[in-house]
Amino acid sequence: MRLFPFLLCVVFVLGCKQRENPKDSTFVVAFGSCNMSQEPNPFWDDILDEDPDVWIWGGDIVYADTDDIDRLRAIYAQQDTVKGYAALKAEVPIIGTWDDHDFGVNDGGAEFAVKKESQQVFLEFMGVPKDSERWNQEGVYTSHDYETPEGKVKVLVLDTRYFRSELINDEDPDRRYKPNLDDEATVLGEAQWKWLQNELNTSDAEFNLIMSSIQFLSGEHGFETWGNFPKEVEKLENTIVDSKAKGVIILSGDRHISEFSKKTLSGLSYPLIDFTSSGLTHSYFSFSGEPNRYRVGEVVSSKSYGTLTINFKNKEVDFKIMGDNGAVLQELKQAY
Repeated sequence: MRLFPFLLCVVFVLGCKQRENPKDSTFVVAFGSCNMSQEPNPFWDDILDEDPDVWIWGGDIVYADTDDIDRLRAIYAQQDTVKGYAALKAEVPIIGTWDDHDFGVNDGGAEFAVKKESQQVFLEFMGVPKDSERWNQEGVYTSHDYETPEGKVKVLVLDTRYFRSELINDEDPDRRYKPNLDDEATVLGEAQWKWLQNELNTSDAEFNLIMSSIQFLSGEHGFETWGNFPKEVEKLENTIVDSKAKGVIILSGDRHISEFSKKTLSGLSYPLIDFTSSGLTHSYFSFSGEPNRYRVGEVVSSKSYGTLTINFKNKEVDFKIMGDNGAVLQELKQAY
């Protein structure tokens, strides 16, 4: 009987320790893009060591560039044989979107002839349950909600390929594309726009992450970007502001560089951040500069992945561009 109060004390202390676990007040996101399954990816063990709550593919999961569906399926299957990725997949939820090279054609959009078939292969690779409505909808967009003891995170995964209108070639040899000013030109398409607006308007999450495979805020460089569709840029900014959703953050990939961009929007109580993380197995080592009026810090042109540590108690997010063996290549902290 003398042991009983002691046991109560032990249970109480252990319970207190559990409640004080910093993990209870944080949510860790890891993400990245531009991954060649046949090339070594040095980061899978590092990502696993971060103990993330979710891994988000930002597109270009594999480099297929093919309309041969059997070949596309085989290339995805090769990624699943990568030991480090398999280890991550066994421990961490995997979600994400595609970009052009896993979609099937470089800089491709709505015109791609086998996009429906490509979507089915993508959903297979991502392990989407067979009863999911995603097998019947057009496009791979979807939402994921994550509940924690301290708050909720919503991840909105966009499809910037399936519906995207024609890109307009630029006559300037230093630029690939110029803005498409057609009133009907779109990035997301009508159905996806309605879905996104509803998701943001009804969200009760403390943080809402939007995964866009292409950059949103950096729109001056002349490569692929939302900036090639300025009316769509304005529409997304207005959608975010009008929704009054909390903690909206944009994640992006595609460019083989990593960088932070930040913009103040009228009517939004916090700055909009676009965190670009690219690439995982190859990067733009010869990068020598490009305009981005919203850039914060410097461009990281070496291979990297991204992390966000969301702190619900402090209402702060710690953004990090990560290199091999836990090296922090650049960091940005933002209060919300």
